[in-house]
Amino acid sequence: MRQIIAKGLGAALALGLAMPASAQALFDGCPSGEIMGRFVEFGRSGKMPPDLGRWLSTPDAQEVDTWAPFDNVNYVGICWVSSWLVHTDDGSVLIDTLYGPFTPILLENIANTGTDLADIKYVLMTHGHFDHVAGAAALKPLLPNATFVMTQKGWDEAVASSKASQAGPRAWQMIEPEMIAADGEEIKLGGNSFTVLETPGHTWGTASYAYDVQDGDETHRAVTIGGLGLNAIEGPEQVEAFINSLDRLRALTEDGDAGIDVHLTTHGFSNGLDEDRQAMATRKEGEPNVMVDPDGLLAQIETLREGAVKRLAIEQNK
Repeated sequence: MRQIIAKGLGAALALGLAMPASAQALFDGCPSGEIMGRFVEFGRSGKMPPDLGRWLSTPDAQEVDTWAPFDNVNYVGICWVSSWLVHTDDGSVLIDTLYGPFTPILLENIANTGTDLADIKYVLMTHGHFDHVAGAAALKPLLPNATFVMTQKGWDEAVASSKASQAGPRAWQMIEPEMIAADGEEIKLGGNSFTVLETPGHTWGTASYAYDVQDGDETHRAVTIGGLGLNAIEGPEQVEAFINSLDRLRALTEDGDAGIDVHLTTHGFSNGLDEDRQAMATRKEGEPNVMVDPDGLLAQIETLREGAVKRLAIEQNK
């Protein structure tokens, strides 16, 4: 399932999809393969199917239950865009903010984990696209002890994107830049360490984050890859940067010392997240955690790379 979905993501995203928000109850639940199939259809035609567009911005259709893939991690996102809440001994870290009509769902999901908003100490944002950062303005006054974090180029992209949106029907606001993250920096909180990996390509300011996740007595190193496709490309140099970022992530996954063996994705349909949720719900004591899947992560990276190489040829021949 993971490799089939990853191939769909490579076809749909790496060749250059935009993902406008706009939707209704199009699917029964949050089936990764079916959703990917519709994005592949979008990729072939270059035109957003109206029913898919409506589905992307309908809160009732996007709502999913909060769940815990690891002892210290909760999924608090929606069907098509992820948000992860990582708990430590000294507070929690939120990864990505969702946007617009989905802020109430995010807040409800956080509440369902029993987390006090005042205990969230950092908000790590992967890149400046609206679906990952446009919720920051609504969250900022509600998280009194949180520092919002992104790369400098990520902040610049988010601010520019927000300004550009003011002329359209879905305007959104961005907060003023706070903490600027740099490659290799470690954000430490309560015994965990969140390593910043600048992985440009999806956007020039994209960052990924690596951190520890706990499964009983076992500690694993997870990564949230900040960008999974090429839908805002300025030219071949950006595609080359994306390929280089994928090569770096592959090397880190293959490196036993780095220990990365879990991918907590920014878009669940990219690697079968809801199917993993269902498997975890019936997991028996002693059974492996299906989310610990370095081979699946490597397969996803390779599929994305193959799509990016094809896209590079297109960009070079323009």
